[in-house]
Amino acid sequence: MEKSKNGVSIDLSLLTKEEKVAILGQLQQEQKAQTVERREAYEGLRRDFLREVRAGVGSLAKHSLEFKMWLDKESRAFTEVMREYGQLRREGQQSYTITDGEFKLEIACHKVKAFDERADMAAERLIDYLNGYIERSEKGTDDPMYQLAMTLLERNKQGDLDYKSISKLYELEDKFDGEYGEIMQLFKESNVVQRNATNYYFCWHDPENGVWHRIEPSFCRL
Repeated sequence: MEKSKNGVSIDLSLLTKEEKVAILGQLQQEQKAQTVERREAYEGLRRDFLREVRAGVGSLAKHSLEFKMWLDKESRAFTEVMREYGQLRREGQQSYTITDGEFKLEIACHKVKAFDERADMAAERLIDYLNGYIERSEKGTDDPMYQLAMTLLERNKQGDLDYKSISKLYELEDKFDGEYGEIMQLFKESNVVQRNATNYYFCWHDPENGVWHRIEPSFCRL
Protein backbone atom coordinates (compact mmCIF):
# COMPACT_ATOMS: atom_id res chain seq x y z
CA MET A 1 0.00 0.00 0.00
CA GLU A 2 1.17 3.53 -0.79
CA LYS A 3 -0.28 6.90 0.14
CA SER A 4 -0.95 9.55 -2.43
CA LYS A 5 -0.09 13.22 -1.90
CA ASN A 6 -3.50 13.92 -0.29
CA GLY A 7 -3.06 11.04 2.17
CA VAL A 8 -5.37 8.56 0.41
CA SER A 9 -4.05 5.00 0.43
CA ILE A 10 -3.39 3.42 -2.97
CA ASP A 11 -3.06 -0.29 -3.59
CA LEU A 12 -0.27 -0.43 -6.17
CA SER A 13 -1.16 -4.01 -7.05
CA LEU A 14 -4.44 -2.77 -8.54
CA LEU A 15 -2.76 -0.20 -10.83
CA THR A 16 -1.79 -0.76 -14.41
CA LYS A 17 1.81 -0.46 -15.56
CA GLU A 18 1.05 2.93 -17.12
CA GLU A 19 -0.50 4.21 -13.86
CA LYS A 20 2.51 3.03 -11.87
CA VAL A 21 4.84 4.80 -14.30
CA ALA A 22 2.75 7.96 -13.99
CA ILE A 23 2.86 7.85 -10.18
CA LEU A 24 6.62 7.21 -10.23
CA GLY A 25 7.11 10.16 -12.55
CA GLN A 26 5.02 12.35 -10.27
CA LEU A 27 7.05 11.30 -7.23
CA GLN A 28 10.31 11.97 -9.05
CA GLN A 29 9.08 15.41 -10.08
CA GLU A 30 8.08 16.19 -6.49
CA GLN A 31 11.48 15.03 -5.22
CA LYS A 32 13.24 17.12 -7.86
CA ALA A 33 11.17 20.16 -6.90
CA GLN A 34 12.02 19.66 -3.24
CA THR A 35 15.72 19.41 -4.11
CA VAL A 36 15.52 22.64 -6.08
CA GLU A 37 13.70 24.35 -3.22
CA ARG A 38 16.32 23.22 -0.71
CA ARG A 39 19.15 24.41 -2.96
CA GLU A 40 17.51 27.78 -3.57
CA ALA A 41 16.83 28.17 0.15
CA TYR A 42 20.47 27.34 0.96
CA GLU A 43 21.83 29.70 -1.70
CA GLY A 44 19.53 32.45 -0.45
CA LEU A 45 20.73 32.00 3.14
CA ARG A 46 24.34 31.95 1.97
CA ARG A 47 23.86 35.13 -0.07
CA ASP A 48 22.20 36.96 2.83
CA PHE A 49 24.86 35.78 5.29
CA LEU A 50 27.77 36.89 3.11
CA ARG A 51 26.13 40.23 2.39
CA GLU A 52 25.87 40.90 6.13
CA VAL A 53 29.47 39.76 6.67
CA ARG A 54 30.73 41.93 3.82
CA ALA A 55 28.85 44.95 5.17
CA GLY A 56 30.27 44.35 8.63
CA VAL A 57 33.82 43.82 7.36
CA GLY A 58 33.60 46.91 5.19
CA SER A 59 32.45 49.01 8.11
CA LEU A 60 35.10 47.55 10.40
CA ALA A 61 37.88 48.08 7.85
CA LYS A 62 36.77 51.68 7.28
CA HIS A 63 36.70 52.44 10.99
CA SER A 64 40.06 50.71 11.51
CA LEU A 65 41.66 52.77 8.75
CA GLU A 66 40.17 55.98 10.12
CA PHE A 67 41.40 55.09 13.62
CA LYS A 68 44.89 54.27 12.28
CA MET A 69 45.08 57.60 10.43
CA TRP A 70 43.85 59.43 13.53
CA LEU A 71 46.34 57.61 15.74
CA ASP A 72 49.24 58.40 13.38
CA LYS A 73 48.37 62.09 13.41
CA GLU A 74 47.69 62.39 17.14
CA SER A 75 50.72 60.35 18.20
CA ARG A 76 53.01 62.59 16.15
CA ALA A 77 51.45 65.63 17.78
CA PHE A 78 51.80 64.10 21.24
CA THR A 79 55.44 63.27 20.52
CA GLU A 80 56.06 66.98 20.00
CA VAL A 81 54.33 67.73 23.30
CA MET A 82 56.60 65.20 25.03
CA ARG A 83 59.65 66.77 23.39
CA GLU A 84 58.67 70.26 24.57
CA TYR A 85 57.95 68.95 28.05
CA GLY A 86 61.32 67.20 28.17
CA GLN A 87 59.94 63.67 28.40
CA LEU A 88 62.05 62.27 25.54
CA ARG A 89 65.41 60.75 26.39
CA ARG A 90 67.09 61.73 23.11
CA GLU A 91 66.62 63.92 20.05
CA GLY A 92 64.64 62.21 17.30
CA GLN A 93 63.10 59.65 19.63
CA GLN A 94 59.89 58.23 18.19
CA SER A 95 59.32 55.13 20.32
CA TYR A 96 57.91 55.34 23.83
CA THR A 97 55.32 53.93 26.24
CA ILE A 98 52.70 55.95 28.07
CA THR A 99 50.34 54.73 30.78
CA ASP A 100 47.17 56.07 32.29
CA GLY A 101 45.60 54.00 35.06
CA GLU A 102 44.88 50.54 33.69
CA PHE A 103 45.59 51.34 30.04
CA LYS A 104 48.97 51.45 28.35
CA LEU A 105 49.99 52.48 24.83
CA GLU A 106 53.33 51.47 23.37
CA ILE A 107 54.52 53.13 20.17
CA ALA A 108 57.40 51.33 18.48
CA CYS A 109 59.11 52.99 15.49
CA HIS A 110 61.88 51.27 13.58
CA LYS A 111 63.70 51.46 10.28
CA VAL A 112 62.68 48.99 7.58
CA LYS A 113 65.09 48.07 4.81
CA ALA A 114 63.68 48.67 1.36
CA PHE A 115 64.71 49.15 -2.27
CA ASP A 116 64.58 52.02 -4.72
CA GLU A 117 63.57 51.85 -8.41
CA ARG A 118 66.78 50.03 -9.37
CA ALA A 119 65.45 46.89 -7.68
CA ASP A 120 62.58 46.77 -10.19
CA MET A 121 65.12 46.98 -13.01
CA ALA A 122 67.17 44.21 -11.41
CA ALA A 123 64.05 42.05 -10.98
CA GLU A 124 63.14 42.41 -14.67
CA ARG A 125 66.70 41.56 -15.70
CA LEU A 126 66.72 38.54 -13.41
CA ILE A 127 63.45 37.19 -14.81
CA ASP A 128 64.84 37.52 -18.36
CA TYR A 129 68.04 35.85 -17.22
CA LEU A 130 66.18 32.96 -15.60
CA ASN A 131 64.00 32.44 -18.68
CA GLY A 132 67.17 32.12 -20.72
CA TYR A 133 68.62 29.82 -18.08
CA ILE A 134 65.77 27.30 -18.27
CA GLU A 135 66.07 27.21 -22.07
CA ARG A 136 69.60 25.90 -21.59
CA SER A 137 68.70 23.65 -18.68
CA GLU A 138 67.71 20.05 -19.33
CA LYS A 139 65.19 20.22 -16.49
CA GLY A 140 63.46 23.36 -17.80
CA THR A 141 61.10 24.95 -15.28
CA ASP A 142 61.62 21.91 -13.01
CA ASP A 143 65.19 23.06 -12.35
CA PRO A 144 65.35 23.64 -8.55
CA MET A 145 67.63 26.69 -8.92
CA TYR A 146 65.10 28.32 -11.26
CA GLN A 147 62.18 27.55 -8.96
CA LEU A 148 64.03 28.85 -5.90
CA ALA A 149 65.05 32.11 -7.57
CA MET A 150 61.56 32.76 -8.93
CA THR A 151 60.07 32.11 -5.48
CA LEU A 152 62.43 34.61 -3.88
CA LEU A 153 61.33 37.22 -6.42
CA GLU A 154 57.72 37.08 -5.26
CA ARG A 155 56.34 40.37 -3.94
CA ASN A 156 54.24 41.00 -0.86
CA LYS A 157 50.64 42.23 -0.91
CA GLN A 158 51.88 45.82 -1.16
CA GLY A 159 53.78 44.92 -4.33
CA ASP A 160 57.20 45.32 -2.70
CA LEU A 161 60.15 42.98 -2.92
CA ASP A 162 61.06 41.28 0.34
CA TYR A 163 64.49 42.28 1.63
CA LYS A 164 65.19 38.92 3.27
CA SER A 165 64.22 37.01 0.13
CA ILE A 166 66.43 39.15 -2.10
CA SER A 167 69.28 38.67 0.36
CA LYS A 168 68.97 34.92 -0.17
CA LEU A 169 69.41 35.47 -3.91
CA TYR A 170 72.90 36.75 -3.16
CA GLU A 171 73.78 33.31 -1.80
CA LEU A 172 73.12 31.73 -5.21
CA GLU A 173 75.81 33.69 -7.07
CA ASP A 174 78.15 30.69 -7.25
CA LYS A 175 75.35 28.69 -8.93
CA PHE A 176 75.19 31.00 -11.96
CA ASP A 177 77.52 33.01 -14.21
CA GLY A 178 78.85 36.56 -14.12
CA GLU A 179 75.69 38.12 -15.51
CA TYR A 180 73.79 36.88 -12.48
CA GLY A 181 76.42 38.52 -10.28
CA GLU A 182 75.91 41.84 -12.08
CA ILE A 183 72.18 41.64 -11.41
CA MET A 184 72.83 40.94 -7.74
CA GLN A 185 75.11 43.97 -7.60
CA LEU A 186 72.26 46.09 -8.93
CA PHE A 187 70.02 44.77 -6.17
CA LYS A 188 72.65 45.66 -3.58
CA GLU A 189 73.05 49.19 -4.95
CA SER A 190 69.28 49.69 -4.83
CA ASN A 191 69.16 48.91 -1.12
CA VAL A 192 69.76 52.50 -0.05
CA VAL A 193 66.27 53.50 1.00
CA GLN A 194 65.00 53.05 4.52
CA ARG A 195 61.48 53.85 5.60
CA ASN A 196 60.00 54.25 9.04
CA ALA A 197 57.50 51.70 10.28
CA THR A 198 55.33 52.40 13.30
CA ASN A 199 53.59 49.74 15.34
CA TYR A 200 51.06 50.39 18.09
CA TYR A 201 50.51 48.06 21.03
CA PHE A 202 47.61 48.41 23.46
CA CYS A 203 47.51 46.86 26.92
CA TRP A 204 45.16 46.76 29.89
CA HIS A 205 46.12 46.03 33.46
CA ASP A 206 44.40 43.29 35.42
CA PRO A 207 44.23 44.57 39.03
CA GLU A 208 43.54 41.10 40.41
CA ASN A 209 46.89 39.60 39.44
CA GLY A 210 48.86 42.70 38.43
CA VAL A 211 49.48 41.42 34.90
CA TRP A 212 49.36 43.54 31.75
CA HIS A 213 47.42 41.94 28.89
CA ARG A 214 47.84 43.01 25.30
CA ILE A 215 44.69 44.02 23.42
CA GLU A 216 44.92 42.52 19.94
CA PRO A 217 42.52 44.20 17.49
CA SER A 218 42.59 41.19 15.18
CA PHE A 219 40.37 38.12 14.85
CA CYS A 220 43.52 36.02 14.66
CA ARG A 221 44.51 37.16 18.16
CA LEU A 222 41.13 37.03 19.90
